[in-house]
Parts: sequence; structure tokens; C-alpha cells
Amino acid sequence: MRVLIVKTSSMGDVIHTLPALTDAGKIFPDITFDWVVEESFAEIPGWHPLVKNVIPMAWRRWRKNLLSKQTFQEWRQFQKKLRATHYDLIIDAQGLLKSAVITCIAKGARHGLDWQSAREPLSSIFYQNTYPVLRAQHAITRVRALFSQALQYTLPNTVPDYGIDRKKLAGENSESPYLIFLHGTTWSTKHWPEEYWKDLAKRVNEAGFKVKLPWGNAAEHERASRIAASTAHAEVLPRLNLAGIAKILAGAKAIVAVDTGLCHLAAALDVPTISLYGPTDPALSGALGQSQTHLSANFPCAPCFGKTCTYRSNGGASPSPPSDFKSGLAADAICFTSLAPAVVWGALSAVL
Repeated sequence: MRVLIVKTSSMGDVIHTLPALTDAGKIFPDITFDWVVEESFAEIPGWHPLVKNVIPMAWRRWRKNLLSKQTFQEWRQFQKKLRATHYDLIIDAQGLLKSAVITCIAKGARHGLDWQSAREPLSSIFYQNTYPVLRAQHAITRVRALFSQALQYTLPNTVPDYGIDRKKLAGENSESPYLIFLHGTTWSTKHWPEEYWKDLAKRVNEAGFKVKLPWGNAAEHERASRIAASTAHAEVLPRLNLAGIAKILAGAKAIVAVDTGLCHLAAALDVPTISLYGPTDPALSGALGQSQTHLSANFPCAPCFGKTCTYRSNGGASPSPPSDFKSGLAADAICFTSLAPAVVWGALSAVL
């Protein structure tokens, strides 16, 4: 059986889809998957042994130059690849109009979420078969439920198995044990305060562990450099591709992360991880897997799911910071005062 998956982005969403492939593979020994994904995340599907072909697309890049000759040529090539195979099933695991249109280009029976379940309800009119999946569930459970209905098997009640072939991502050999701080994220409200990272780095060093700091843009590199400069044994990593980051993650003793796509990769690699949640809810999108610890802000308005903090502007009385807090707390991170370094270190110590 050959199945096409349409799940283009983001990193976390792509990783969330992997357990559904593992579920299906346990039921259908002959099943294989092709996968349409954004070019930025094209490495990830290939880490699962049941994925035979990855079909990258570049919508994020194409939409900036829709009328250019290069965009037109790349779009034609993408369509040609997509139409080269007739699939037994096409599963849109994204539930967006963009992904639904892609299913119509490919050849095969189209399956997706119904009107009440899809993120963009209009996408459901493009499918030949639609299925209900409760919204108030973790994203991984939603995808597993969709696959189980489309492929007609009972949804397993098991811990997600991402199925990643670790031979492709052998952990880094290191003489000294190290921890990784995943400090970068997109929303300003999801950032743990920089002074907290510095404090935690010192505690980690005192316990005999080195700290490694990856980064993805200039602002993250500057933050990583400041954290590294504040303690004796911390290393700012070079800029790495996804496979390179995965190898570093796989070799870590443990990871501390904000709510970011890389924390889901850590979970997929079964690396013990302490994930920090302020405005977001781990019950809906937290990293799931073995040895995953979620610490949520204990604050009146958390989780607010807001990209901008409105607590002070709504007349809330700003609480006094913890006694070990020094400086550098941005207003957007006010809920993180309930997750001071001592709290995080307590959870991390238990893991170590």
C-alpha cells in the first residue's frame, strides 16, 4: 500500500505526524509513504524508515515571488513529481486550504478532516472522505486519530513512537557530558528570561555538566553568546542544519527548552527534556515522549495563547519577582516569574 502525506509545516507539526506512520506500519507491514513538506523541513520525514520519497515544496519562498520565472518553473516541477504516482490514499494531515489544494494535484483518493475538525473548515470540501477528530486533544493524538480512520484500524492507546531511525542520527561523541539549552522561539511571550538562562547555566556547570547553545538567527546567536559569556563551561554551537542539530540533541544528557519546534525533535529522539510553558498549553501542543517533563507557569492569566502580554495593560498588579531574580525580565515574560531558575533546576536535577 502506498500513501501520500501532505503535512508541509511547521517543524513541530511535521514531527507530530511521525507516530501515525509508526501506528500504520504495525498494522500494514507492506505500507510505504511519500510526503509533501516545506523544503526547510525536508530532512525530517526521511528519518522515518517507512518514508520512501520526500517531495519538497517551497511555498514560503514562492509566495514572495509568485510571478517570477523561477517560481513558475519550480511549481511545474513540483506538480510533475506529485502526479508521477497513483496513490492508494492521500491524507491531508494539515487541514488547511493550501494543503487541500495540493491533494487535488496528486492522483488518488483524498482523505482529510471534516468541516468541524479542520483548522480551515473550507478545506474539507476538497476531500472525498472526511473524518471527525476532536479539537481539544493533543496535536499528535489528532493526527493518529485521522490516520486510524482513513486506514481503518483501531487507534492505539500507547505512548507515541516516532519511529526515527537513530542510525541516521548517531549522537555526538563527547568526552564530557553536556546539556543543551533550546532558548530560541518565535513568540516573544514564549521566551524564558535571559537572566534565568544565565543562572541555570551556572548551576549546570557547578553540577559538572557543560552547556551547549544552538541558534538559528542573529538575535539567537547574540543571546547564546551572552549566556555563554556568563559562565565557565558553555559553548555556542556553529549554525547547523536539522540533521546536525539532531545529532547534537541525540548525544545530550538532558535538554532544557522553551516551547519551540526543536523540543519536539528532542522528544522524538527520546532525550530527557524539561520544557517550559508560559502562554501556551502543553496539553495541546507539548512535547510528548519518554522522559518529557512539562513545567507550566503558575500565573493568573496563563495560558493566554497570546503573542503579546496584556497582563499589565489590563490593570493587573504586577507580582513581585522571586528573591533569586536579578534583572532582565521583559514585560512579555511576566508569567515566567513563577518558573524561576531554582524551580527548573529542581526538575532538571531529578532527571539527571
